[in-house]
Amino acid sequence: MSKGITPTDTSRFVPFADDAAVQTIGGLSIENGADRIGIHGTVDLTRDAMGLARARTLASTLSAIVTALEAVSLPEETADGARSPETVKNPFA
Repeated sequence: MSKGITPTDTSRFVPFADDAAVQTIGGLSIENGADRIGIHGTVDLTRDAMGLARARTLASTLSAIVTALEAVSLPEETADGARSPETVKNPFA
């Protein structure tokens, strides 16, 4: 039952290094980008060996992201970081 789990070795996922790498943990995708990392989906951290493996992979991936962010001087926010919500007309109405 190894569906959706990747090895706990996250050396292949180098945060902010490219626009192609994706770390998948269960149904959770952590998508790399040069300027931002997207996290999409869900993951169940079950109380078993699989849950522990997923939790370790998630923790090490997030730790690598935090380490990469702490290693550089950061602006308060990116140019398009805080977008205001906008209302759009319902195309089906």
